[in-house]
Amino acid sequence: MKIGKKFKSLVLVGALLMSLPVNAFAKGPANAAKSPQKPVIDYVALGDSLAVGYTPFGPGDVGYPDYIAQDFEKENYKVDYDNYAIPGYTSAQLLKDVLSNKEVRAGIKEAEYITIDIGGIDLLGALKADPTGKAAPAAIARASLNLQIILQTIDNLNRNAKVYVMGYYNTFPYLPAEQQAGLLPLLFAFNSKIDTLSKANHDTYVPTYNVIASNYPLYLPNPFDIHLSLAGYQVVADQFWREIDPTLP
Repeated sequence: MKIGKKFKSLVLVGALLMSLPVNAFAKGPANAAKSPQKPVIDYVALGDSLAVGYTPFGPGDVGYPDYIAQDFEKENYKVDYDNYAIPGYTSAQLLKDVLSNKEVRAGIKEAEYITIDIGGIDLLGALKADPTGKAAPAAIARASLNLQIILQTIDNLNRNAKVYVMGYYNTFPYLPAEQQAGLLPLLFAFNSKIDTLSKANHDTYVPTYNVIASNYPLYLPNPFDIHLSLAGYQVVADQFWREIDPTLP
């Protein structure tokens, strides 16, 4: 089963384009979003319901990748955007797509930019099955191994793609402090693994914990739901964009 969103946006006329020096240690063409050689940006989003755009109060259709696509548009580029995210996807399911789904693999091969959020459902599933958290370390280990293979496979399919991998925010900030004390170390451990694997594969880790924690009532308004508000998706997109466009402060 595949759920996708695709749109092609129009080029704004009369834009002044700039190119920046290439970073010799980065994968792919540095700052292709500002390169005059390619007026079309090929952008692929992979992930779960956060990339799809589920809201705190039910299904939606605008996630953080949609705002990233808009950021490319603001840079006066036409965006070829494919969102292959599926609600509830685990790292194993995304790995299967990356290994064998022809449409997803074709999109990866063409992409210049790829964003990923995956593994949150793995951790949440382990916590639901065992609220004590004892099953969580094994779930983090499995998700980390799957992410490693995902990133390696993307690299094999398209060595020039610039890949950005999201770290997770606290999805249960309204739980009592004693429960937070048990859950947050697991979240930090998982984010640390995502960060390490991203760097090991010459990809970019995008943290979201602090920015969402700065205003839980605005960004995560439903105490009984893990999904972000539109304002939350916007600030997550802003975190990605700061990494995509290093000229930002």
